[in-house]
Amino acid sequence: MVFSSFVFLLVFLTLHLIIYALVPQRAKNPVLLASSLIFYAWGGPRFLVLLMGETAASWFFALVIEHADSQGKRRAALVGECVVLLGLLGVFKYAGFVLGMVQGAFGVPAEIPNIVLPIGISFYTFQLISYVCDVYRGEVHAQPTYWKLLLYSSLFHQCIAGPIVRYKTVANEIEHRKPTRNEVYLGVRRFCVGLAKKTLLANACAAAADKLVPIGSDALANQALTGYWLGMLFYMLQIYLDFSAYSDMAIGLGRMIGFHYLENFDHPYEASSVQDFWRRWHISLSSFFRDYVYIPLGGSRCSTPCYIRNMAIVWFLTGLWHGASWNYILWGLYFLVFLLLERFVIRGHLPRVLGHVGALIVVYFGWVLFRFENFGELATVIKGMFGAGAGGVGSLSVLTVFTQNIFLIALSVVACTSLGSFLRKRLYAMTRGNDLALNAFGVLEAVTPVVLLALSLIALAGASYNPFIYFQF
Repeated sequence: MVFSSFVFLLVFLTLHLIIYALVPQRAKNPVLLASSLIFYAWGGPRFLVLLMGETAASWFFALVIEHADSQGKRRAALVGECVVLLGLLGVFKYAGFVLGMVQGAFGVPAEIPNIVLPIGISFYTFQLISYVCDVYRGEVHAQPTYWKLLLYSSLFHQCIAGPIVRYKTVANEIEHRKPTRNEVYLGVRRFCVGLAKKTLLANACAAAADKLVPIGSDALANQALTGYWLGMLFYMLQIYLDFSAYSDMAIGLGRMIGFHYLENFDHPYEASSVQDFWRRWHISLSSFFRDYVYIPLGGSRCSTPCYIRNMAIVWFLTGLWHGASWNYILWGLYFLVFLLLERFVIRGHLPRVLGHVGALIVVYFGWVLFRFENFGELATVIKGMFGAGAGGVGSLSVLTVFTQNIFLIALSVVACTSLGSFLRKRLYAMTRGNDLALNAFGVLEAVTPVVLLALSLIALAGASYNPFIYFQF
């Protein structure tokens, strides 16, 4: 079950919110837990046992750490947590990848088992590890009640697609929360913005990208030069709109019932450097690696060789976290190279405009590496983008895709910027001392979520329907 589906919107979420609103305060957490477990089990009931088991292990190790009478026992419990959770993540996510390399090198095993990847395992594994680490550091107290920790790890708002929520961010809200009407509205509005971003923009961009730069298709080799560039532009827009949309929806769902999850994206395509991009992109993942890997290794307060080693470890792990394939590892190390260049060569000497353009170019080609797991397809696209392909410079089909989607491109680019929030703040500023403007702003605020929800439902009903196709030159 995904957020952008009729089953979730019209059945699951509707029933959940009605029941949650009707039950007394003491029953709200049990209702939320039941809903979260049903939501998770929907995609694979057998994996619910894994989620509950990992949570039980983390609950146990955190209690051991908090009540241990020696540093050795505390450290042993922390090591045990990392071994159990990272071991399970390694088996389910990376065993096939490792066995494939071993098979290629030594011819064994004869057959690689097909291990199904549990939904959301990367997210809830990192969340639970961060919880136990924070208990070890004394930043939070261990949760004495198992089911409340399970509520944290299984919250359906974010257990599937993030953001990675720290326990210390929501510890107090698990026990005490009571959203105001304004917070409920802001949550609904944020959810509807994310839903529209996903259904109206991201899905349409994904369809255009799949048409121009299809994965696993012979058509990829015959694409025109302009087709490669345009297709990767659609993919660049889609991947931000997709990821940020799910974060918007998760933050909105949490806000509706009193949880305040931290922001996960801050308009990364407005970044003035590659380093700035990573301060704005998938913030919860970047901060996880910073706080639990980079800083414990020594961070930047060490010699230059140690700093480069620390960065290499972080960016190798960042790439590997995204998928069990060499292209993701290459993607992580690709960004490592440019981050080191910025630190040791560029050193902030570029004008802001050039830094922004340079960051966009680096990120754009980074998404080429990210999209294609097959190195043959990756090489085909890179060669084609620089005129060494078999499809020529342009084609009628590429021109058709561009003209049919020109308004989609324009709206998607705007959606990737802070222009919308800037205009909203400006409109609100204009209401001061003007009752008519204030009333008009209030009506606009009330109508916006309704319109976005309606448009999203229409887009879902139309499936592959692209509303922008009828607005062409």
